[in-house]
Amino acid sequence: MLRHLLLATGLTPFLLLGAAGAQPVAESAKPAFDAELATSVGADEHGMRSYVLVVLKTGPNKMPAGPERDAMFKGHFANINRLAAERKLALAGPFDGVDGWRGMFVFAVKDIEEAKALVATDPVVINGEMVAEYHKYYGSAALMLVNDGHQRVTKTPF
Repeated sequence: MLRHLLLATGLTPFLLLGAAGAQPVAESAKPAFDAELATSVGADEHGMRSYVLVVLKTGPNKMPAGPERDAMFKGHFANINRLAAERKLALAGPFDGVDGWRGMFVFAVKDIEEAKALVATDPVVINGEMVAEYHKYYGSAALMLVNDGHQRVTKTPF
């Protein structure tokens, strides 16, 4: 399926070129398949897995600046860190706020109902500061490695 998508989008030639853009990448430079790693991240035979993408949008209750808002966002970040540590949350981050789009979560869960239950624990949603929109997403299982890598490049965690 991925091969067909790459062919249809015309990305295949770019993926086969080396860093200089002129020489094809040698087969020997390709990393060896790691079955243990693939299993640990829930990869299927294509190295992919199912996720639930959650788009957080501006909600009906904007909390004014101050200690309550600060506490709400502190709880939001603590919730993100908890879900990442539980390996339920593969990726999270803010958007630019254009058109009310505030942020996103990518959950490594089996279905939208499970994602809804996790989102319901977030203070920004509980307080109505943000509302969530849910979508099934199929992407690289290597996304599950982001949190471990993030810990290695973070000097000041949230």
